[in-house]
Amino acid sequence: MGTTQLETVPEPKYWHLKTVLSEALDSEFAVGEILPNERELAARFGVARATLRQALEQLELEGRLQRRRGVGTTVAPPRMGVAVGSAQGTWPGAAGDAWQPADCAPATPPAAVARMLGTRPDEQVHVVRRTRVSQGQPVAAELLYVPMSSVAELTGMDAPSGAARARVILRELARHDLEGQDRAVELGSARADDAKALDRLPGAPVLLVTTRFFAEGGTAAVSVATYRADTCRLTFGDSGGVEIHHGPERRAS
Repeated sequence: MGTTQLETVPEPKYWHLKTVLSEALDSEFAVGEILPNERELAARFGVARATLRQALEQLELEGRLQRRRGVGTTVAPPRMGVAVGSAQGTWPGAAGDAWQPADCAPATPPAAVARMLGTRPDEQVHVVRRTRVSQGQPVAAELLYVPMSSVAELTGMDAPSGAARARVILRELARHDLEGQDRAVELGSARADDAKALDRLPGAPVLLVTTRFFAEGGTAAVSVATYRADTCRLTFGDSGGVEIHHGPERRAS
């Protein structure tokens, strides 16, 4: 058999540079140390800055580097272990839930979420904002979309503002018998609001975990949780839940 076209394509320069940079991170830099600026790095390795940026972006995606506002590019610590939705039979806000409610307000959901909820494109739903912190560091931000019909018993007297309102929505949602959940995970880019909540730069790589909660024969709520891709590694356990484990130990000296 002949050689395929793909096999004849040379390795991209940035990919080779990524390997070289990764070895330098292990041998020359400590966790948290700030890297030299792009001009210095490009000159050291004899590459164009565009090639360098591609390599740095790949290393950030793999969790080796972090880009921080007002600081620069630093060597990332090992990924933290955080459990994600391992309990399949509980609503958001149940006992042991690590998320902290931050706010709640009515809003029109994105079209894709409206389709999952079965609401009209212009129909407002309750949007609960929650955050998650691990080891003192923000690791995730969540938007939980709850149709008005899912909390139909809610009255004006029961609905304060801010985090208190969010807790009321979660309490009312939990009155339903949860019939099941499903999840999808994909790679995405941090929106401005998420980036601010997670102390990231807009456009930074993130992991999006979308969860649908089923009750009374339909979708009662949809959660879209945004996790820092540089901090978290997701794996699927036997129970069907999603867990985030520590990455492999890295030596930095």
